[in-house]
Amino acid sequence: MIISLWHVKKYYGANLVLSDVSFEVKDGEKVGLIGRNGTGKTTILQMLSGASTPDQGDLFIRKGATIGLLDQVPSAHESASVYDVLAESYAEVRRLEQEMKQVEVTMSDPAISADEKKLNHILQQYGQMMEQFERAGGYEMEASIRRISAGLGIAEEQYSRPFSSLSGGEKTKVGLAALLLKQPDILLLDEPTNHLDMAAIEWLESFLLAYSGAVMIVSHDRYFLDRVAGKMIEIEDGEAIIYHTNYSGYQKEKEERLLQQFASYQEQQKKIKKMQDTIKQLIEWGNRANPPNPGFHRRAASMQKALDRMEKLKRPILERKTMDLKLKQEDRSGKQVLVLDGVTKAYGERKLLSGVSGLLLYGERTALLGSNGAGKSTLMKMLLGQVDPDGGNLRVGSRVEVGYLAQEEAPPSENKTVLRYFCEEVAMEEGEARGELARFLFYGADVFKRIAQLSGGEWSRLRLALLMYRKPNLLLLDEPTNHLDIDSREALEEALENFPGTLLVISHDRYFINRVVSKLWVLEQARLSVHIGNYDECRDKLQTWMDHSRQLGVVSTGAHTDVNTVEKKSQQQDSKAGDPAKRHADDVLPKQVTRKGQTAPQWERDIALVEEQLRQLDEEMAALSMQTDQEVDWTLLMAKQQELRQQLEELYAGWLSMEE
Repeated sequence: MIISLWHVKKYYGANLVLSDVSFEVKDGEKVGLIGRNGTGKTTILQMLSGASTPDQGDLFIRKGATIGLLDQVPSAHESASVYDVLAESYAEVRRLEQEMKQVEVTMSDPAISADEKKLNHILQQYGQMMEQFERAGGYEMEASIRRISAGLGIAEEQYSRPFSSLSGGEKTKVGLAALLLKQPDILLLDEPTNHLDMAAIEWLESFLLAYSGAVMIVSHDRYFLDRVAGKMIEIEDGEAIIYHTNYSGYQKEKEERLLQQFASYQEQQKKIKKMQDTIKQLIEWGNRANPPNPGFHRRAASMQKALDRMEKLKRPILERKTMDLKLKQEDRSGKQVLVLDGVTKAYGERKLLSGVSGLLLYGERTALLGSNGAGKSTLMKMLLGQVDPDGGNLRVGSRVEVGYLAQEEAPPSENKTVLRYFCEEVAMEEGEARGELARFLFYGADVFKRIAQLSGGEWSRLRLALLMYRKPNLLLLDEPTNHLDIDSREALEEALENFPGTLLVISHDRYFINRVVSKLWVLEQARLSVHIGNYDECRDKLQTWMDHSRQLGVVSTGAHTDVNTVEKKSQQQDSKAGDPAKRHADDVLPKQVTRKGQTAPQWERDIALVEEQLRQLDEEMAALSMQTDQEVDWTLLMAKQQELRQQLEELYAGWLSMEE
C-alpha cells in the first residue's frame, strides 16, 4: 500500500466538499478518479501532492515515496526553453555533465598531464563522476527525452523555443512529458488527454500500462479510462465508492449496486412501516382497555426504541439531474450541405490543405480527425467563411443554417450575469430564461454568477444552451466534450443522436465518436481521406495514420519529418516487395461499370478505396525520392498516380451528380 485515506473531510470556506472519503492504492495500481464537476476530485489530488491538507481524517503516503502532479498549466522561468523544462528531471545528470566537462578541460592542461600524480588523481575523480553519471541515467537522458517527446507529439525542432511562448495547451503537453521523465512512485494526472491528439493519447495509454509506479487519473475520457484503469473510485455526495474494474465494468457494477441498494431500501421501508403500524395499534389497544393496559404501552415503547436504534438506509438516487439538451432544426437544408472540390491552403511555405475534396450530405454525422496542427480548425474556419482558401472551390448548400461551437472560446470579460447574458443573446424574458437555464443545470443563485467567473464546464453548458436555442440544421463542433463531465457528455451524445440535421465534429474523444458518428474524414499530410464507420470500425485503417503521426512528431506549429525513419521504412518495404513501380501495377480498383442507382455509402466506399491507394502511392513516392541507391521506374509510377487521380475525379463527379 502506497496511499491511504481514512474518513477524510475537507471544507472550502463554509462549503463541505468531501464529507467521508476512504480508499487505498497499492503499488503499481492504475486508478481512475471520477465524478461530476465540482465533487472534489482535483481537491483529492492536491491533498495527495501536499498542496493542501485534510480538515479531518487521516492521509497516509508511504515514507520516501516520490509524487508527481500534472499541473493544468505548468510554470517555468521566463528564459527557460522547452528542452530546459523537459530536462528538469535530469538536473543532477546535467550538473554532473558540466562538472565532467570542467574536469576534461583540466586534464587537457599540459601542466596537469605532465604531472603523473595529479593526473592520476584527476582521472580517479573523473572515473567516479562517470559512474555517478551512469547510475543517474545520464547516457539514457537524450534517448528518453526524445522517446517521450515524440510519443506526445513534441518535435525536436520545438526544443529551442522559449517555454513562455507556448500556448496553454502546449505548456500542459510539455509539462506532462517532463513529469513522465521524472518517473515518480506516485503519478497524479488531472485530465491528461486534454490537448493531445489520438496518436499521443494511444501512446500515453501504452506508457501508463507499462508504468511500474502507482497512477491516479482524474479524467472524463471514458475510452482512456477503459484502457488504463483497473480500479475506479467515484466521488459522489462527498464520499468515495470503489469499483475493482475498468470504466465499462464500473458502469455495470454501479447499476447493479444501485438496484440492490434500492431493493434493500424498499425492504427496510416496508419493515419500518410495519413496525410503525404495530406501535400505533399497540397504543390504541392499550388506551381502549378498561382500565388501560400498561403492558401494551410497554411493548409499544420497546418497539419504538428498536425502531429509533435502527440504522436507516438512504434512498439511493437512481437518476441524477443532467442537461436537458434537445437539439432541433428550424428548417431542413438541401441534400448537399458542404462540397469541397480541390481546396488548397498554405501559410508561407507550410502547406495545410492540398487538393482536398469531400462531400457532406444532409443528415450525415461525420468526425474530422487529424494530428494537432494538421489543419482541422483551419478547414472548419473555411466552412464558416472566416478563412478563404487559396485555391479550389468550397460551396455551402441551400438553406443551410450553421451552429458553431468553438474549442476554447473564452467567456466575455464584461461583468454580466449568466441570466442577463442569456437573455440578451436570445432576446428572452427573465422568467422564461430561468426555465431554459435550469435545463442546463443553472439553478437558483447559479444564474447570478458572473460570466467571467464561470468554470470551463459551466461555460460549455451555457454555450450549448445558446446553440440549442438557435435551432441550426448544420452543427460544426470543435472539441465539444472539453470541460464537460461524463454525465454532461452522455446528455450531449444523446441529443446529437436524435438531432435530425447534419453534424461535422472535431473530437479526440473516441467514446463520443463511437456513439455519435458514422463517417470519418481524416486530414493528414494536407490530404483528406474518407472512411465509413465510427472509430472502432475504422481503427485498423486509422492505426497506420496514428503510427505515421508519431513518426513525424506533429505539433501545433507544423510537422517535422524524420528523414531517416522514412528512408528505413521505405527500404524495409522495398526489400519485401521488390520494384515499387511493379508493386502498384496491378492495384485493385473499383470496376469501371455503370453505377446508376448506387447509394451514397456505396459511392463513398469506392472513393475511400481509391483515396487510400492514392495516399499509399504518394507516401511511397515521397520516400523513394529521398533515396539514390535504387532504380525506380518513375514513368510507370507517375502514370499510375495520374490514373488514380483521374478515377478519383470521376468518382467525385458521379457522387455529386447523384444529388443534383
